[in-house]
Amino acid sequence: MLSTRLFTHRYVPARLPSDRERLIIVLHGLGDSLHGFSFLPQALNLPEFSYLLVNAPDDYYGGFSWYDFGGQGNPVSHAGIRRSRQMLFDLLAELEGQGMAASDTYLFGFSQGCLMSVDVGLRYPKVLGGICGVSGYVGLPEEYPEQFSAVAKQQRFLITHGTGDPMVPFGPAAGQYAELQKAGIAIDFRVYDKVHTIVEDELDEIREWFSALRAQ
Repeated sequence: MLSTRLFTHRYVPARLPSDRERLIIVLHGLGDSLHGFSFLPQALNLPEFSYLLVNAPDDYYGGFSWYDFGGQGNPVSHAGIRRSRQMLFDLLAELEGQGMAASDTYLFGFSQGCLMSVDVGLRYPKVLGGICGVSGYVGLPEEYPEQFSAVAKQQRFLITHGTGDPMVPFGPAAGQYAELQKAGIAIDFRVYDKVHTIVEDELDEIREWFSALRAQ
């Protein structure tokens, strides 16, 4: 059983265990918690994968956050993003110390968790199994491409977003991901008619994407 001293967490083992574990680390959005994504292992229906659901480090009105966010018009805390990035780097190293290979470790993040998943994927020095981000934007875009890791262009990303998202507007976020694509980052960007949520068709395509990576 995998565990961590860094985050409050819940480990969900694979229903079809094998001699090679594959792990999806799940990062929730602003004000939510790991309990808000307790549905995900069953909804994705990927029995070959284990899951590690974690709480973000900061309290936020009964839930948790990955970095300070003061609302529209107020600056996002770059220091908070960098702090949480280092904590997630440390988590990946901690899991690797328990035998979890980076190449078999995947990230899934929603909203703030999407930002953190992409941020880690662009900067982590080892190639991960894959990074899936839902309904989020890019943190610190002004630092790219200079701050890409040496393996950033080898990472594989699936990014999904809704055209009617009132929390993370579609246009600016889509523009950020387009800039990353132009810089050589392998982003599969998919668009849905949805708001700030996850819809069934989207889950189906996320499941297929994880399954395809597993088969490689």
